[in-house]
Amino acid sequence: MDKVGTQHRVEMLQVADTVAREKGIDREEVLEAMEMAIQKAGRAKYGHERDIRAHIDRQTGEINLARYRLVADPVEGDAVQISLAEASARNPDAKIGDFITDELPPIDFGRIAAQTAKQVIVQRVRDAERQRQFREYKDRIGEIVNGLVKRVEFGNVTVDLGRAEAILRRDECVPRESFKPGDRVRAYIYDVRQEARGPQIFLSRTHPQFLAKLFAQEVPEIYDGIIEIKAVARDPGSRAKIAVISNDSGIDPVGACVGMRGSRVQAVVAELQGEKIDIIPWSVDTATFVVNALAPAEVAKVVLDEDAHRIDVIVPDDQLSLAIGRRGQNVRLASMLTGWTIDILTEAEESERRTEEFKSRSQQFIDALDVDDVIAHLLVTEGFSTLEDVAFVPTEELAVIEGFDESIASELQQRARAWLEERDKSLTDRRRELGVADEIAALEGLSPTMLVALGEKGVKTLDDLGDLASDELREILVDAKLSEDEANAIIMAARAHWFEAGAEGAEAADQETRGGD
Repeated sequence: MDKVGTQHRVEMLQVADTVAREKGIDREEVLEAMEMAIQKAGRAKYGHERDIRAHIDRQTGEINLARYRLVADPVEGDAVQISLAEASARNPDAKIGDFITDELPPIDFGRIAAQTAKQVIVQRVRDAERQRQFREYKDRIGEIVNGLVKRVEFGNVTVDLGRAEAILRRDECVPRESFKPGDRVRAYIYDVRQEARGPQIFLSRTHPQFLAKLFAQEVPEIYDGIIEIKAVARDPGSRAKIAVISNDSGIDPVGACVGMRGSRVQAVVAELQGEKIDIIPWSVDTATFVVNALAPAEVAKVVLDEDAHRIDVIVPDDQLSLAIGRRGQNVRLASMLTGWTIDILTEAEESERRTEEFKSRSQQFIDALDVDDVIAHLLVTEGFSTLEDVAFVPTEELAVIEGFDESIASELQQRARAWLEERDKSLTDRRRELGVADEIAALEGLSPTMLVALGEKGVKTLDDLGDLASDELREILVDAKLSEDEANAIIMAARAHWFEAGAEGAEAADQETRGGD
């Protein structure tokens, strides 16, 4: 009998070793799962309310089963507690908080108990395997992996990676591509995270970095760091743009990515279901980069607006449709690639717009400065676009304009300042009429025009302004063209009194506490 028992014990350790090796998990975790299973079977036999614990000797495989009771006074539950008097009778050294154990005979597993034990072991091993997968794959985000399609449900593809399973969701697949069980699939790991159902590995074939990594596999110069991919923009399955730069002046980055007779780029195109790829030389100069990004369209001129992060691109009339692309695809991808908002204009449209701007600016100077159209035109031609420009530039900058002198420059500045003062007074009266608090007017970064715009939208107190999100403030003050940072700075300034009030309250409470002491 003892020989059979010994055999069973050895077999148990062998099973633990085999499972640990096959699943790639720690032997200790398998043995803990077995202990849990025996424990569960023990509770089924002796009572679920009792604290039954199992221990497997790691060297011999011997199983110890025991009932644990906590020494307590008073006793609240006979099943898991024992009185100090009763415990002391068994062990004179027993004290409150100790455990009294009763050895139990080994369990003769019945069919149901064995089945239950098996389920517990399988579940614990599965959990341990998932944790192993999480640890292994969480550091592999950003890699390309190969796998086999295991199943497809509602367009979502489960991929067997060999040592783990991953999910390729329908919206992460290239449009019009379909998979069936057994297909080989290559994809990009974009996220690995813990979820309620366990660790999940998420794959993508539409991610811009999937394209970048495919090029790194096909182009040794990218892998070696000689050529660098600076930006990627994709319309998955249709078209993509990739910006590259070479760190070696002797190597053409575009040519290296294209390969001999297009072999390298064609390998990537084939993987992406025929997605057309434009390879563009990256440039530190924004204008040059935008012009490159709009290829194959030819560009006549670009006008940058650094503050609004916007660029006007002027193209010949016959290049307009090419620059915009089918359904706006070319300009949209160029904008994504460069990070700039791009407006495409024909030469005729740009000329018309410039004429309109020239007229409106000239009229503004004629009305506000009470000058004739010749002087107004001269100011616009010299690059003055607002009355603030005229009022606050050094006088000598106005005096050097052809036909002007010091006295004319000084007179124009006085008129500009007088007009601005009158306008600001009128706007201040309007702001007060709207009920916008003086505390808002005192904030840095808000002009009288902006204060009136806030009042017209019902923003009248510091709390009203502090409650806004940056995009809401930018929408209200759309003419001011605030950046997100500027909007946030104004909102945080409006909220400052919240924190001051909180600090004062805390200080008052602290003083009150000290007084009480």
